[in-house]
Amino acid sequence: MGLPLLLGLLLSRTGGLLVLSLDQPNNCINAENLCVADPACSTAYHTLQNCSQSLAKSSFLLLDQETKSRCLEAETNVKKRYFQRCKCHRRPRKQEEQCLRIYWTVRSTLTHADFNLEMSPYEDMADEESSKTNYNKLATKIAGLHIASTNPCLHATNVCHLDHKCMRLRSLYAQICSIGFPCDRHKCHQRLRHFFERISVDFTKRLLFCPCQDELCGKRRWNTIVPECSFQSSIKPNCLFLLELCLKDNICRSRLADFQERCNPSGTSSDGCSRQKHAACLEAYMGMIGTPMTPNYISNSSNEVSLWCSCKDSGNQKEDCDQILDAFASSACLKSAIQSQMNSNQMNMESWEQLQFTPSLNIQGDGTSTVFTAKMYWQPGEKKVQPEVLMHNSQKSFCNSLYSGAQISSLTLTLTLFLLLLGPP
Repeated sequence: MGLPLLLGLLLSRTGGLLVLSLDQPNNCINAENLCVADPACSTAYHTLQNCSQSLAKSSFLLLDQETKSRCLEAETNVKKRYFQRCKCHRRPRKQEEQCLRIYWTVRSTLTHADFNLEMSPYEDMADEESSKTNYNKLATKIAGLHIASTNPCLHATNVCHLDHKCMRLRSLYAQICSIGFPCDRHKCHQRLRHFFERISVDFTKRLLFCPCQDELCGKRRWNTIVPECSFQSSIKPNCLFLLELCLKDNICRSRLADFQERCNPSGTSSDGCSRQKHAACLEAYMGMIGTPMTPNYISNSSNEVSLWCSCKDSGNQKEDCDQILDAFASSACLKSAIQSQMNSNQMNMESWEQLQFTPSLNIQGDGTSTVFTAKMYWQPGEKKVQPEVLMHNSQKSFCNSLYSGAQISSLTLTLTLFLLLLGPP
């Protein structure tokens, strides 16, 4: 049997045939299937699975010396064979969770309870040029309709609401995160992750990093993730506690490792973060939203971001705690990436404003027409108002404006024809 066919068809754990994904040779799911088919690797991998279960109950430091040695030896042997360079895709969700479970199973002893994780488990992010074109088309459409706004965050919301998928998923998380007191934070985080995973980054970047010049805009930006539910709590927990929660969850641990790698200062730029790293750093930052370590802006009037936690009463772990907090609040690469994105968004806003306020000839001749402004947005966190109803009313107002304009134009045309008929032959 040829090697490609041998790699393509292998016995799964249930005894059936499993076709491996040949276009993702380094995927951890593929690596596991290859390992399970190899008796020597399979034995070591089974040992590691038992180690992972033990580590879920206690830290690596609390294990007895014999167990530590057995786990470390199994991890070294397994990684050398098939798992050394394996990575995971972010989508679809079920495959991501399965892949990350495998990834951390073969790395559990070396990274458990450690803030400085080895490396990102995710493959490099795909190019999003097509989605940018879609966003720009919708933004231009708003400009053409003269739906004007000097509030960049409001403008980004209007564009999102012209895209059915963006509007629907944004409305879903805003509803869940606004219901009840206290809210269901777990469900809120799930919906937030779903939004940021399913919606193009060009939409989410505009919503999250809009360049505000006043507090009204800043408040909308602050409320993007409905922070009363997803971010804040009555008392700030210790940052070490947030890290502990994060490391127990494969999604959060993976997003944190991704953030550490993508936003790690490097290169020769003055802030240690080249422009080529900005996009990856911002996407990794957004990947943290909806996890136990969800970040947000520190206030309505600031571009600074941080975690909702404190290092007060950290004892002899104060230095470790500060490291966690500073990874977000004092990251030079993240600050540079956010500022660069805001500058880019500002330039785009100025371009669209030129389209919005360009006079257009009306049917009456040499005058200029003033066109309506439709309320096409919904403020996340507004209670007792269903977004679908608000949108319906906006569209109704939008259509009524068009209808009224059509009536006026028809009346003008009728009067003109009537005067021509009464005039001299």
